Amino acid sequence: MPTITDILAELIKPGRDPRQEFQAVQFDETIQSLEDLREGLILEGVITNVTHFGAFVDIGVHQDALIHISQLSHEFVRDPTRSKRVGQLVQVKVMEVDVERRRISVTRKF
Repeated sequence: MPTITDILAELIKPGRDPRQEFQAVQFDETIQSLEDLREGLILEGVITNVTHFGAFVDIGVHQDALIHISQLSHEFVRDPTRSKRVGQLVQVKVMEVDVERRRISVTRKF
């Protein structure tokens, strides 16, 4: 019954989205592929996955970049899931691009 009450209360306010406001990422329009990336480039991205060894970030090149656990913060990070979450907007700096293996390493330390 509580669920039905909540649904009815939301239907009274049509057009209102009860979800939190969404922040969109502003991908760099000049960066379209791995070949466009270079070391030292600072980009905005969104975290797509958090693992025990770091976090993966979508930076707009159709290949997620890895922020290794050692590069998440200037402070020691024991558990990345406590400091980062999926959907979080982050700025990262490109450390290394391996086009052949399709791997991008980025850091939050800059």
